[in-house]
Amino acid sequence: MTHRRCDRETALVALLSGVISVAAFFYYFSHGELLLYGDAVAHINIARRVFDSRTPGLLQLGTVWLPLPHLVMIPLLISDWLWRTGVGGSIPSMIAYVFGVVGIFKLTRSVLETEPAQFARLAPWGAVLVYAANPNLIYLQTTAMTEPIYLALFIWALVYFNDFLCAANAIELRRSSLIKCALCLAGACLTRYDGWFLAGVLCILALVTRRRHGTSNRSLAKFVLLAVAAPTLWLAYNAAIYRNPLEFANGPYSAKAIEQKTSAPGAPAHPGAGNIVVAASYFLKSAELNLAAGNWGRIWRLFALLGTAVACTAKSHSRLCNCVPALLLWIPLPFYMLSIAYGGVPIFLPVWWPGSHYNVRYGLELLPAFAVFVPLAVIFAMKVARTRNLQLVAAIAPLGFMLVSYASIWRDPICFQEAWANSRTRIALERELAAYLKALPQGSTLLMYLGDHVGALQDAGIPLRRVINEGNHRVWKQPSDPEGLWERALANPERYTDFVIAFEGDPVSVQVNKAKIASLAVIHVPGQPRATIYRAQYGH
Repeated sequence: MTHRRCDRETALVALLSGVISVAAFFYYFSHGELLLYGDAVAHINIARRVFDSRTPGLLQLGTVWLPLPHLVMIPLLISDWLWRTGVGGSIPSMIAYVFGVVGIFKLTRSVLETEPAQFARLAPWGAVLVYAANPNLIYLQTTAMTEPIYLALFIWALVYFNDFLCAANAIELRRSSLIKCALCLAGACLTRYDGWFLAGVLCILALVTRRRHGTSNRSLAKFVLLAVAAPTLWLAYNAAIYRNPLEFANGPYSAKAIEQKTSAPGAPAHPGAGNIVVAASYFLKSAELNLAAGNWGRIWRLFALLGTAVACTAKSHSRLCNCVPALLLWIPLPFYMLSIAYGGVPIFLPVWWPGSHYNVRYGLELLPAFAVFVPLAVIFAMKVARTRNLQLVAAIAPLGFMLVSYASIWRDPICFQEAWANSRTRIALERELAAYLKALPQGSTLLMYLGDHVGALQDAGIPLRRVINEGNHRVWKQPSDPEGLWERALANPERYTDFVIAFEGDPVSVQVNKAKIASLAVIHVPGQPRATIYRAQYGH
């Protein structure tokens, strides 16, 4: 009966999260807000370029962003409608959201399986409420951003690692759980670089606990090989194609290179650069802002720390065994501390200097930790309460606080603020440019750099195979490929293109042979580089 009840509850969790996901999708879709994030637009068009390009193939995946989110989008983006609307990028995120909610439910239930029945049933539903009802995650799961997919893989890796650690004498269950964990780690490593850090930690833990859990050398070797396979393949891909295994970390499109390019000369470094303590404070604050407005997030942090302390002080071996995987939910903290301090990854918060929105969504990586440990703190408070009335207060007060916190950000979650603040002028430029592009003769060939404003082509519905772009050359030819289609079109636009679209300061505006083109229209949008549409000059 217990297993049947658990299965029914799991199915109910999946159903409820699916309803939330679909309802949120229709809301944001109807308001035209699926493509506010520039990164979401970029992810969709990277995937589209794999088959819709002058030079189609897997090399269109590029180097900085890991490939799994793009690969799972490809079958959906074959549809022009799913591409143009962004829905093809939403579907994988929505599925991942449902899996993430179910994973949080199962992980929390595992942590508390030795507790009295009333607590063991209450806490998992509390964790589901914290995770599934978070307004920021609900918005992100309607977009093509990678966070929902990574969070689902992160959570399920820990669910299976927990099964591996705690399946006492069930050797076959432990072996299969370890392999499933490794597969989730491989997926996480192909989604975000956070997964590489996670894989390293879990490999070390598996090695350290090998004797205690009687793990065979063969099972352990399979786990480690699967866990490190994805990073190894990505390093090999970068080495083979870009002649630099760390191209994603130190190449021209890396986080450090982008920061150097976008920073004003003499400007101070981003907050937390070279200072791991400040880096930690910015990341934790971003996590708080993803949970509540103002300083209310500090109360969330207090509850989460209390729940973590409760887990760390577990007296029984079985309880401690169950808590170890949950404690790994804090892994994003050291990863982002190091990334901000030494990896050129900035987080800008509207409430702290420099008072803007940039990468605030990274704080969502700690949402699973809050989802598990806040209910754990509530259970602890209920257990120490001496009367039934006090237990009721200990349960209802945190629930009310959570509802008020989420209500305070529901209409304007900070991830939505970030997307909106950074998209207004970009979308205005792309819409105006799209209107011009739609008026060009059908079948025209364009020359355009796609790194910044590919959304204009998506809006206009112009197939990417009609556009010669920076991906149409042999990337292993450094610093440029004289025989590449991109380089040849820049030198002789009249031979290869009908129209040229250049944005002030981009590679086309700098490198194109202007003697062979004539200006047709100039588009000015405040806050964006000037866009110029040229006609190729035949016979010159």
